[in-house]
Amino acid sequence: MADPIIAQRFAALVLPHMNSAFNVARWLTHNDQDAQDVVQEAYLRAFRFFDGFRGEDARAWLLSIVRNTFYTWHQQNRGHASQTSSFEEDLHSTEACAAESDSSPEAMLIRSQSQKRVHYALRALRLEYREVVVLRELEELSYKEIATIVGIPMGTVMSRLGRGRQQLAALLAPTDREA
Repeated sequence: MADPIIAQRFAALVLPHMNSAFNVARWLTHNDQDAQDVVQEAYLRAFRFFDGFRGEDARAWLLSIVRNTFYTWHQQNRGHASQTSSFEEDLHSTEACAAESDSSPEAMLIRSQSQKRVHYALRALRLEYREVVVLRELEELSYKEIATIVGIPMGTVMSRLGRGRQQLAALLAPTDREA
């Protein structure tokens, strides 16, 4: 039986970051069901080792567990993971239509197409670039937090982020047909 004080502390510090954990897992796995499995396993691991948590940033600690759980899952399921699920816009957009000022059908279509292009471009990035771009741009973590989560020096974070952004820009550049 878990100590109720530890369980309360866990609930207060770690549970509020479930959306971030799922978002990161979803971007890494490309699949809602697999992301749910990764997050569930990550939360089990986090709870199991929570009494050893001494840090101040529970979000970064949790996301590093999610990341490590993903890599373990990825090695075990290489080639078995389904990468064909549709991308759910409302789960992965930062404001999910909450602040839409122009809701005309034309504006909604353009916005939807733009979001899909960005999502497909992000999915096309190599995993090492995609994870730092997602952590920085979507989860709005600092370089220091990303370095801690990914387990690399801050300079490497900046380098990967720069390369990831360059690749995104190239993938999102208008083609001759669109221009």
